[in-house]
Amino acid sequence: MNTESSSIEILPNAIQTNSLAKHISELIGLNKRLDTPIKGLSLHRWETPTDPTSYMLAPSICLIGQGRKRLFLGDDNFVCDPHTFLLTSIELPVVTQIAEAKPETPYLGITMELNLRMISQLMLDDPSKQARNSNDRLGVSVSDLSEDLIDAFARLLNLLKTPEDLPVLGPLIQQEIYYRLLKSDQGPRLRNIVTGGNHSHQIAQVIESLKANFCKPVKIEALANDAGLSISAFHNHFRAMTAMTPLQFLKKMRLNEARRLMLAEHLDASKAAYEVGYESPSQFSREYNRMFGAPPMRDIKQLASKL
Repeated sequence: MNTESSSIEILPNAIQTNSLAKHISELIGLNKRLDTPIKGLSLHRWETPTDPTSYMLAPSICLIGQGRKRLFLGDDNFVCDPHTFLLTSIELPVVTQIAEAKPETPYLGITMELNLRMISQLMLDDPSKQARNSNDRLGVSVSDLSEDLIDAFARLLNLLKTPEDLPVLGPLIQQEIYYRLLKSDQGPRLRNIVTGGNHSHQIAQVIESLKANFCKPVKIEALANDAGLSISAFHNHFRAMTAMTPLQFLKKMRLNEARRLMLAEHLDASKAAYEVGYESPSQFSREYNRMFGAPPMRDIKQLASKL
């Protein structure tokens, strides 16, 4: 492909991306975060790069109108910019960082949690492409952003300016977004997550169970049995999807929830430790310090000062 034709192909995408940034900027104003009336859809704005932040990321899609974002999962590193989208198909303990942002050109991003029920219904309505095994089973990926997907998100954001149209047209545009995703190279990943009888779906179900019972003692044998797998196969499939072992996953989930409890509900470190399943406050403090880079209360004080 020659240089002239390449420049012609990327120009419309660049124009639509700028339009996406304009929509986000108009809606969010000077706020850092805006939770919209559309369930699970939030807008984000940062004027400077951020420190790496650890949290549980729900199944979601992230688009960036302006700036650049980095996500870490285990030893893997993903970069998302205005020409790509980031898809998380299962809930994961991740570390994210705004890598590019300036006061004059702030980071502007959209995150929309996936409605797996709606995706399942679309698959029933269009069974032409069945779920199939993929060599890449990791629960997060970055893909090139198509003009159709940018256009659908731009129309969804524009709909927020006419709230009376939102109940009827909002779900239709969201269905279009999921349809576009199912047709993209991320289609097999999504189909495997919501289709029973394959390993991706089984591991996703185990993660949902861990999320609901993370403060209780866990036996790997029981988790493997729930997934219908041998212990070794369960470990292999779990690591393939999450880039960590089940116990590492559980530890990060507990520590992230303890951090939330201390920050949002003002629990002290000992109380938060017991709430998330730790029996030893000293072990909790050691593992918290190792994960977040500071003892619990010092970390919470630093976080609170940035809000």
